[in-house]
Amino acid sequence: MAAWLVVGLGNPGPTYASHRHNVGFMVVDELARRAGAGFTAPRGMRADACESRLTALGMGAVGADAQRVVLLKPRTYMNDSGAAVRKASGFYGIDPAQVVAVHDELDLDFGRLRLKFGGGDNGHNGLKSMRADLGTGDFYRVRFGIGRPPGRQAPADFVLTSFPTSAREELALEVDRAADAVEELILHGLESAQNRFNG
Repeated sequence: MAAWLVVGLGNPGPTYASHRHNVGFMVVDELARRAGAGFTAPRGMRADACESRLTALGMGAVGADAQRVVLLKPRTYMNDSGAAVRKASGFYGIDPAQVVAVHDELDLDFGRLRLKFGGGDNGHNGLKSMRADLGTGDFYRVRFGIGRPPGRQAPADFVLTSFPTSAREELALEVDRAADAVEELILHGLESAQNRFNG
């Protein structure tokens, strides 16, 4: 069965865990939680990985429609994410066309999702690194809106700040919704997922 590789883009370590730039990690963590599975660090992979199955009953379930899903959180920093993704895709035998990158998106308001296949990097260093290391930009993206920085704050600084405490409850709901979008994409395809979740 063809496997899927779902990559959460972010920076490793507790310092970055709550940052806007790390919503990809948050979504992948939610998918692992649903699967009841933990992450391990396969030797030489430079990433934390978790294998599971996805069916219409959800992550971790078994059934005739089961899709093999590998969840990945690179241990490299954002700018070098592609190295970990390339190693993982080779290790698990997954084609770039079966890769889903979940990442923060400045050009979408907080609370909005946009799913697509291929396209440019839009200044996102994690996507740029993936494109360079995979040799193609033809992979799926789940773009998680974080909005633009207020005032004159530089985008590079803004993405490395935490969501405000007042937004924590809404953030949990949006992370949950993004995880639903990943499941929909894998089970029912891009068009179905776009119709349900693109906003």
